Amino acid sequence: MNTTSPTISTLKDLLICNYRRFASAEAELKNSLPQWINHAGSLKLKTVLQKYHDYAEEHLQKLQGMFTEEEVNSLSCSNRVMLAFIEETNEKISYCADTEVKDACLLAGIQSINHFKISIYGTAAAFANALGMEHIAAVFHEAEVNEKQIDDRLSQLAGHEINNRAKTPIVLTQ
Repeated sequence: MNTTSPTISTLKDLLICNYRRFASAEAELKNSLPQWINHAGSLKLKTVLQKYHDYAEEHLQKLQGMFTEEEVNSLSCSNRVMLAFIEETNEKISYCADTEVKDACLLAGIQSINHFKISIYGTAAAFANALGMEHIAAVFHEAEVNEKQIDDRLSQLAGHEINNRAKTPIVLTQ
C-alpha cells in the first residue's frame, strides 16, 4: 500500500486504512474520557467510564502492536466520525444545568460512540477473517466483545439509575 496516498485497491488496503483510523479514534476517546469522568455525577457512571478508558488504552496498545507486526506505517490520520461524536457529546453536556440530566446526556453520547466502535471492530474482524489473518481478527473480535460489555453496563446503568434520576431532577431556583 502506498503510504502517501489514500488509494485503496484491496480488502487488505481497506483494513489497514481502517485500523489507522481506529487508532486515532481510540486515542481521541482515551483523551476525552478523563474529562467526562470528572463531569459525571454518578459514582457508578464514573466507574464504568474508567473501565472504558482502560479498554481504550488496551485497544490502542494492541492496534499499535499490529502496526509493528504487520509492518504497517502508522501514518497519523484522524477519525472524523469519532471527533464528531466527541464534539457533539461535549456540546450537549455543556448545555446541561442539572447533574442527573448531564449524566443521562453523557451516557447517551458515550453509547453512541460505543455502538460506532462495536460496528467498526466487528467489520474489521470480518475483513481480517476473510483475509486469513486469524490473529488480527481475534484482536478485533476481542475489542468488539469489550465494547459490547461496556454497552451492556451502560444500558443497565441507564435503565436502573441514570435515566430515572434524570426524569425528575432537582431544579434550584434563584
